[in-house]
Amino acid sequence: MQDTAKRMELVEALQKVLAADRVTMNETILQQHSSDESYHKAHLPEVVVFPENTAEVSEIMKLATYFDMPVVPYGYGSSLEASVIPHQGGITIDFANMASVLEVRENDFLVRVQPGVTRSQLEKELKKYGLFFTVDPGADATLGGMAATNASGTTSVKYGIMRDQVRDLEVVLADGSIIHTGNLAEKSSSGYNLNGLFVGSEGTLGCFTELTLKVTGIPEHIMAARAEFSTVDDAVNAVITIIQAGIPIARVELVDEEAIRQMNVYSDTTYREVPTLFLELHGNEAGLQHDVQFMEEIVTDMNCRQIEFETDTAARNKLWEARHHAAYAFIHNHPGRKQMVTDVCVPISELAGAVKDARQAVEASGLSGGIVGHVGDGNYHILLMLDPNDSIEVEKANKVNEQIVGYALERGGTCTGEHGVGTGKQKYQKQEHGDALLVMRKIKRALDPDDILNPGKIIE
Repeated sequence: MQDTAKRMELVEALQKVLAADRVTMNETILQQHSSDESYHKAHLPEVVVFPENTAEVSEIMKLATYFDMPVVPYGYGSSLEASVIPHQGGITIDFANMASVLEVRENDFLVRVQPGVTRSQLEKELKKYGLFFTVDPGADATLGGMAATNASGTTSVKYGIMRDQVRDLEVVLADGSIIHTGNLAEKSSSGYNLNGLFVGSEGTLGCFTELTLKVTGIPEHIMAARAEFSTVDDAVNAVITIIQAGIPIARVELVDEEAIRQMNVYSDTTYREVPTLFLELHGNEAGLQHDVQFMEEIVTDMNCRQIEFETDTAARNKLWEARHHAAYAFIHNHPGRKQMVTDVCVPISELAGAVKDARQAVEASGLSGGIVGHVGDGNYHILLMLDPNDSIEVEKANKVNEQIVGYALERGGTCTGEHGVGTGKQKYQKQEHGDALLVMRKIKRALDPDDILNPGKIIE
């Protein structure tokens, strides 16, 4: 907003809606809300607000509409494609003060939360009831942010992605009106599927103020394993065969040689530097023993060099901690550099070729990078280290990104399996969606005619 007087008028109006200490233009706080965990260029908001309830969010949106001020919802800042960077300034709504678990309906396997609740916070609360929330993206993100980007992660091969867990959303629209997108029923054939529309919309259609989510009983027994292979082909073929055999695999992660090397340094592990599957099975004791035996036979037939099983909780946690910290391992081992984390998703039959193509692209770029993936659903990530101030390195990284996206789209895949579009994957939307992008733009205009909700994201 160029008009300083008008900006101060907005701030004064916001301070009447919220307490003065929950409306800030403090430079440090503005800086904290200017970026995410990606390499994308930071940009300051003009004001940050901290609402405590839905009514306050509604009033904020009414003022934003009146003053024609952009609004960016903000959770934990862990997004990877600039989804929460306020490129056009405006108001950042930080939901840190809306972080309560409102209701646990254990008999319905549902929980109602505010958007600022983090995954670890919810996990701690649900343990009291013998329940857990199945979506595990690795980062301790907020539930609102996870719904906004349609997050998934290591357990999606068994339990599904974020969109599969959302039963209802309370959403504040651009004009301040408040709607619910679903209900408490297990299924419905009534009306359009608004849950599916709003989940993954990255704050471009409304602000989430409550989420009703499906939860699951904690498994009776858990078994983890680490299987080493000589080639990526063998590892991926083992996964396909495991899934085809009906083994209820809960997690199956592929980690390539370079990622294993970085993990060993960072997590103090001594894993052999070869293509490796990290696996986990959930079930009852008798069934699990049968599944483990069957899985061991399958990976052996697929030229597995070695497989080790872990039932001890501490050993399992160490294994998955090493996997979850793969991205941080690269960052820690490359001081002074930033990380481009990009992901695509392909039909699982295309995964081995996609990963090999990606490895070739990384090696051709000359940049340090590793590949990890939720291979049970065809989703993989490249962790590339670069100097964001070096235009040549940035161009090399972008070339890698374009190559893997092109490979995925040519084979019926998608440019992002879970990170979201933000601005980083925006240029691929026309190529992926064709004329359906025109429908998306019409929906955006209908719900946000003044384009104040996270403008410049997802669709142009």
